[in-house]
Amino acid sequence: MALKNDLLLKALRGETVERPPVWMMRQAGRYLPEFMELKKKYDFFTRCQTPELASEITVQPIRRYGMDAAILFSDILVIPQAMEIEVQMKTDFGPYLPNPIRSKKDLDRVVVPDVEQSLGYVLDAIKMTKEKLADEVPLLGFAGSPWTILCYCVQGQGSKSFDKAKEFCFTQPDTAHALLQKITDTTIAYLKAKVNAGVNAVQVFDSWGGMLSPEDYEIYSWPYIQQIVDALKDETHVIVFGKGCWFALKTMSQSGASALGVDWTCSPQNARYLSGGQITLQGNFDPSRLFSPPEEIKKMVKKMIREFGKDRYIVNLGHGILPTVPLENARAFIEAVKTYSEG
Repeated sequence: MALKNDLLLKALRGETVERPPVWMMRQAGRYLPEFMELKKKYDFFTRCQTPELASEITVQPIRRYGMDAAILFSDILVIPQAMEIEVQMKTDFGPYLPNPIRSKKDLDRVVVPDVEQSLGYVLDAIKMTKEKLADEVPLLGFAGSPWTILCYCVQGQGSKSFDKAKEFCFTQPDTAHALLQKITDTTIAYLKAKVNAGVNAVQVFDSWGGMLSPEDYEIYSWPYIQQIVDALKDETHVIVFGKGCWFALKTMSQSGASALGVDWTCSPQNARYLSGGQITLQGNFDPSRLFSPPEEIKKMVKKMIREFGKDRYIVNLGHGILPTVPLENARAFIEAVKTYSEG
């Protein structure tokens, strides 16, 4: 079946559009009252692992705001879980991994799983979500970059510096690369399974890529993302988003990815210049700017579209939507794009 709204896929193919498509990172989640109702009843990983809940959460923002794409409700840390690394989600703390990977011995217990088996619940959630979406809009799947997953696996929790993860890489590079490769192999299998289950495109989140120097990025992050792009690009559209990774936009633009995400620290003009001007860009509204008055948000969004240009562009935030953003402000962001016209 053809999609009723394929604006996102047109933008990913670089085609001319009436207006750019819009969706928001973390749109399926914590700022919506209907999501909070489910959160009261079910813990985080129960929501991820129950296809009925994950699919319901995925379509909630589409029902409310009519974005041009849905993104499957899940988490990047389902990958280490599948690799038999325990991950807990602690209230008011975030992810906690009680047995972090710090040595060759620790690495030996990490498996490359059969994703159909260990992550089958995600694939079931995709099929259920596709039914609920009824070909209205495309569905995006996602995964964390191998470097970003390593950060959690080694640090054992979130961090402002991921100092233990970096120390691990710089003192035990062979073990670090072996872990990165295991994560990469799992991620490729996982994303391929998602494509087979029905997602229309995938995004790789390199949330902690900006923690590395440009030189170290080329050693510990980018080669593994490139493997993922190489494995997926003939099967689906791949969007690569590296937070704080403006320095890698040129390299990324030559990777075979369909689009690159940009955060709010890089201007549209610089992003176009650094990426060579021929690739679709996505972003880059500062999520905190959604606290501005709705009329101001609309003006800023229209200015952002003019600066990026309406073609080869996907309107998004520069990172995930914050939980305390007022509903009418999120609506103003979406509506500003949907009512956009040149002239």
